Amino acid sequence: MTTNNSELSFWEHLDELRGCIVRIGVSIVLFSILAFCFKDVLFSIVLAPKKSDFVTYRLFALMGAEVDSFAVNLINTELAQQFLIHVKIAFFAGTLLVSPYILYLLFRFISPALYASEKRVAVKAVGGGYVMFLLGVALSYFLIFPLTFHFLGTYQVSEEVVNYISLSSYIGTLLLLCLLMGILFEIPIVCWILARLGFIKADLMRKFRRHAVVAICVIAAVITPTADAFTLFVVALPIYLLYECSIRIVAHTSKI
Repeated sequence: MTTNNSELSFWEHLDELRGCIVRIGVSIVLFSILAFCFKDVLFSIVLAPKKSDFVTYRLFALMGAEVDSFAVNLINTELAQQFLIHVKIAFFAGTLLVSPYILYLLFRFISPALYASEKRVAVKAVGGGYVMFLLGVALSYFLIFPLTFHFLGTYQVSEEVVNYISLSSYIGTLLLLCLLMGILFEIPIVCWILARLGFIKADLMRKFRRHAVVAICVIAAVITPTADAFTLFVVALPIYLLYECSIRIVAHTSKI
């Protein structure tokens, strides 16, 4: 990219954007192919939460919680479904692996149009948002999804009804929860941006804290529809801490 990007014509900007998109597409394809080739490693990670020896269950056992040994069988009922899921997981894994490079390319494209102060804000917002998204995905993978899967995968209305969970259902739930928690973990970043723009104040967030707690409990109940209060607490606590952290971020930002 040229250093005088702000002086380029519309068509030259369009060429720069096209080159950026091409590099992003090629990098995603290459890393997806790489992830596709490591099928055993990839699915040992993806399928780990369905086993009773998963790290989360072992940690709960060390903490004194009763964790029963369980086994949930995954089945496939469609001819091409396993191959398509392999491609899908490889694509998501490849995109995740190459995401820092994608963010770098996008920032390098738009940065010439930003002032120095705007660049600093953009770096903080993008970098912080990326880290928070990864933390949300990690929390979902190591805590929320295992608890959800353990409850729903082993729940039976009768011993005569055996659970056979489809592979597509397992993968879809895992990806959905990871994406949802990644988005929820953007709350502090969004609040920081809104505070800089003057749209929200810390006093307003404190005033509606009780309403936020109710909303958080509802979200936690939807994410993990389990019957015990412990699971609801484990899921709701990080989200509530994010809200409290957001209040402090907004309060600090308003003073600047």
